[in-house]
Amino acid sequence: MKKLKVYLDTSVVSHLFADDTPGKMEDTNKLWEDFKADKYDIYISALTAEEIQKCSEPKRTLMTDKLGEIDFQVLEETDEINNLADEYVNSGVLPKKSTDDCLHMAYAVVTNCDIIISWNFKHLVNYRTINKVKVVNTVNHYKEISIISPTMLLEGGDENEG
Repeated sequence: MKKLKVYLDTSVVSHLFADDTPGKMEDTNKLWEDFKADKYDIYISALTAEEIQKCSEPKRTLMTDKLGEIDFQVLEETDEINNLADEYVNSGVLPKKSTDDCLHMAYAVVTNCDIIISWNFKHLVNYRTINKVKVVNTVNHYKEISIISPTMLLEGGDENEG
């Protein structure tokens, strides 16, 4: 069976160490075990890598070390990605101040990922954003993408087996 192409935003890697939200941290670490077992094709963007590098120590090193445990591909920025992110902003998916969140979605969509995994409920994992992204993607001839939390991927894991 074909593995799902999963895009990780920075919030997922960050929550591996989120002592202030133990339930999210536990689910993220459980999902990380699936990533280490190579159950998914994992992608991060150049933007995710930049955001991790901007973190203070020791968190930056902890996050980088955790990424070293899994097989992933870094997606490079392109004009097509920037144009789709601009389209998300211009279409009111998210405000201009949330351009980086639009870029995360555009990276995943343009590179044909199946799912975006995020803990960002304010901007990404919410009904309004998901529906607006669906409209913009349809109008611009891109496929639909699921935007879900790590917990949702864990709960659906059995459905993807064998």
